[in-house]
Amino acid sequence: MKVVISAGGSGGHIYPALAIINKIKEMEPNSEFLYIGTHNRMEKDIIPKYNIPFESIEIYGISKNIFKNFKTFNAFIKSYKKCRRIIKKMNPDIVIGVGGFVTGPTLYAAHKLGYKTFIHEQNSIAGKANRFLSKYVDKIAISFASSTKYFPKDKVVFTGNPCGDNALKTGIISKSSFGFDDSKKLVLIVMGSQGASTINDVVTSSLPKFENKNYQVLFVTGQNFYDKVSKNNIPSNVKVVPFIENMTRIMKNVDLMVTRAGASTLAEIEALRIPSILIPSPYVPNNHQYKNALDLVNNKKALMIEEKHLNSNVLVNEIDSLINDDNKLKELKNNMAKDGNINSSDLIYKEIKKLVDKGSVL
Repeated sequence: MKVVISAGGSGGHIYPALAIINKIKEMEPNSEFLYIGTHNRMEKDIIPKYNIPFESIEIYGISKNIFKNFKTFNAFIKSYKKCRRIIKKMNPDIVIGVGGFVTGPTLYAAHKLGYKTFIHEQNSIAGKANRFLSKYVDKIAISFASSTKYFPKDKVVFTGNPCGDNALKTGIISKSSFGFDDSKKLVLIVMGSQGASTINDVVTSSLPKFENKNYQVLFVTGQNFYDKVSKNNIPSNVKVVPFIENMTRIMKNVDLMVTRAGASTLAEIEALRIPSILIPSPYVPNNHQYKNALDLVNNKKALMIEEKHLNSNVLVNEIDSLINDDNKLKELKNNMAKDGNINSSDLIYKEIKKLVDKGSVL
């Protein structure tokens, strides 16, 4: 299979794209890929590390500033023309979009050229790019059933998020590899690869309160905040690190996770059945992390603290009450187990394969 795939801006789009690539490679080892990403976002550094051919386009999201949108519109036109050239040169079997404004010109160009197209929506509230593309693409995969309302129903298929499948396939590392006692419970606090300033300040002020607790804490600060946080007095039962490569390996060995509510993170939490306290970011478009978290909370799969209600006492008290309540931990795990593992990657591959087997409309 020859595939052009596009996603960008955040790990929440990039890692599901990589999961889809990995599944296609698993099923069809001789497949060829070309990744189209933005010229100045994290995918330009991540994707080449996986030896996937990468093309960049200059593209920006819609702004509230009307003057900036003139630049955005001009960039879209130029990117659209570049994507046409790139896609025609590769002549793929299908073009896949996995979120971020970079997918707009890529998938629109593919549609206009007559290629089969497929998009995946990770969040409960559909992104602007996917809403725009929904009129043009052949198939739309969603991660939350509530997303159906944003798209033409005859195009929608519920697949879940493929990051959950990836999490199940990774290995596991021990608590002791971080200097912890394997026999004691472990709380993982992480707010994404870059960290979050507001949350880090609250956690940092909470560090002394974790001393002498009957559990241990692993705090992942994000690269940007590690130096500042590590200068504080840190109790012996707390470890502070800037980043963990392939974090799902330690996630498999934690008893409670405190984290943001990005769609890929939630997919991993559900797949691994990790009790969690979610602190949705209020700084994302359409407040979609809150809606993502609410989906789990309403199904009694997680707890939530809104950032506006967060302080040191609230955080420590919530952690204390949950980590020491074995019945509540078990309830959260059991509720996540009810849906089973839906094998998202397999479902996505099957839908893509159906489109490819129908053949191009060229």
